[in-house]
Amino acid sequence: MVSKAVIVLLIGLLGMVYQGTQLPPPNSNDSVGGDENCDVVSSRIKLGDGRYLAYREMGVAKDKAKHSIIVVHGFGSSKDMNFPASQELIDELGVYILHYDRAGYGQSDPNPKRTLKSEALDIEELADQLQIGSKFYVIGVSMGSHATWSCLNYIPNRLAGVAMIAPTINYEWPSLPKSLVRDDYRRKLIKIAMWLARYSPRLLHWWVTQTWLPSNSVIEKNPAFFNKRDIEILERIPGFPMLTKEKLRDQDVFDTLRGDWMIAFGKWEFDPMKLSNPFPDKNRSPVHIWQGYEDKVVPSQIQKFISEKLPWTQYHEVIDGGHLIVHYSGLGEAILKALLLGEEDISYKPRSSYLHLDL
Repeated sequence: MVSKAVIVLLIGLLGMVYQGTQLPPPNSNDSVGGDENCDVVSSRIKLGDGRYLAYREMGVAKDKAKHSIIVVHGFGSSKDMNFPASQELIDELGVYILHYDRAGYGQSDPNPKRTLKSEALDIEELADQLQIGSKFYVIGVSMGSHATWSCLNYIPNRLAGVAMIAPTINYEWPSLPKSLVRDDYRRKLIKIAMWLARYSPRLLHWWVTQTWLPSNSVIEKNPAFFNKRDIEILERIPGFPMLTKEKLRDQDVFDTLRGDWMIAFGKWEFDPMKLSNPFPDKNRSPVHIWQGYEDKVVPSQIQKFISEKLPWTQYHEVIDGGHLIVHYSGLGEAILKALLLGEEDISYKPRSSYLHLDL
């Protein structure tokens, strides 16, 4: 039987991954808004395989846009997240932003044949049906970045640029040196979660809804999961609504989260660290990775190692940032300026070396 301490840490890890997907409303100071409202019928498209995909549009009108961006939400989130940039900058740059519910989330139908490739093809078909142009940008948040990596592999010809915000890492990527990740407790927790999700989903479902487990409010204030700045953020944003025991008792919610977890951390169909530069004709590749140096979900040292193995990516680091950097005031503007204009904010220049691994 898996120990109580391990399950507590596992739920904490799930909570951290979820929290990194929630974005603050425009003009906020490290705050969040944009609650889901499932009573409202969303706009949807019908995909070629018969599934429906729900979406939400914001920013300037797409027929007047200079740039079109598709935002990929993360674990436990939805299309109802907000992008953390001011409306003034969005209007100034002429940005059309398209949010959508990934398969099984919100008001999108589940995909029984879901794969990494299907995630990318859903994005491509969404772009085509809404006629946002032959080229578009994709921004992946936290665990949603597995779909962003998939776009780089399967539909690079459709991409104008990519940004990944605190992207989670699959420790099973073949090119990750075992010596780099062998003793990382996060890797061990993920392996336990994968084993339970694959071989004993009923036990996992029962376990995560037990009353003796700590509440989200306890997990949110635990420095083992969050750095100081993250904890300050958590004082002002909703907790983990998708991960409450009440929500997890819903079989559909549990199945969606379980399936998402297994795609993100299971065996991938390709190795991201073997990808070729999708923009060989550009002097400065518009592929960006944004990472908090003090992130306790995804070690910045490993993230930087991956970026250095892909020299066509641009690595940005928030020195005092944890996993919740997506909430930090000003980051959304920096992301848009880097992605769309090629401007680099020196505040996010990474440290010269990652020194040692805090695993």
